[in-house]
Amino acid sequence: MRKLRLIPDNTHFRFMRIRRVVFSTSIILSVLSVAIFIWIGPQYGIDFKGGTLIEMKPVSGSVELADVRTTLDGLELGDVQVQEVSDLSTGTNILVRIQTQEGGEEAQQAAIARVRDTFTTGMEFRRVEIVGPRVSSELAFNGTVGVIVALIGILIYVWFRFEWQFAIGAIVTTVHDVLMTLGFFTVFQLEFDLSSIAALLTIVGYSLNDTVVVYDRIRENLRKFKSMALSDLIDLSVNETLSRTTMTSLTTLIALGALYLFGGPVIASFVDAMIFGIVIGTYSSIFIAAPLLIYLNLRVGRPSSEEAESGKPAEA
Repeated sequence: MRKLRLIPDNTHFRFMRIRRVVFSTSIILSVLSVAIFIWIGPQYGIDFKGGTLIEMKPVSGSVELADVRTTLDGLELGDVQVQEVSDLSTGTNILVRIQTQEGGEEAQQAAIARVRDTFTTGMEFRRVEIVGPRVSSELAFNGTVGVIVALIGILIYVWFRFEWQFAIGAIVTTVHDVLMTLGFFTVFQLEFDLSSIAALLTIVGYSLNDTVVVYDRIRENLRKFKSMALSDLIDLSVNETLSRTTMTSLTTLIALGALYLFGGPVIASFVDAMIFGIVIGTYSSIFIAAPLLIYLNLRVGRPSSEEAESGKPAEA
């Protein structure tokens, strides 16, 4: 039985020849991502803007979430999130989040009253809570801390497993992916909430996994080819892992494609961010993580292939 291969095993792409162009482009895009995230800002969801939390329990039988969501959209209350939650003691409940209404406390109470009037016969209202700006700011702070802690953990892990150049390369690559994803959220005005933080952390994990695979092959080849120019050795290593990288990305994108088509609006921003993150993570593991080792002077004194042929001294 023939194996499916998108990329042949014995490719000879010269990725390192375009590293300066790729680096310049990535730096510019990363700076732009930070700038538009600060100046324009993403479309923050209820988790970060604040709003009202309403928990309801169907009086009899089950209720379709799509019907509840359609009914709430008709009330024109702005951003509304609906999800199903299960509890061993109370059974299946419906959790509704409504964004903060313009007009202060009176407008917020009026929105709650409209929801109660709409579902007065089919639902039992178990609790109503108002999420204020203070809680939202705490969620934003905790989400930011979670991403930073993940990056620090990556730095420590790779530092112990590889040489310090690999650790710096991995953390720079991961930060690049996070910044690009934040820019993606802002440019397309995707809703940024706690699920978006989960998407960022998932992208961080995926990007690190891909980067470590490439780095592990580079480390193996450093032991095997001690006289090979570093740029040639990195090209060889990336080409050897290219088939694995592309197949892993493709299979992940197939699963995300199914979620994009059939997952509905509830997870739309999460799926969009994940699709972008997988693409940018694959790109960075090839074009950012690997060539960074040259600029970080891995195995100082090893000439590049061009310098080895010309007899010039080594440069980063």
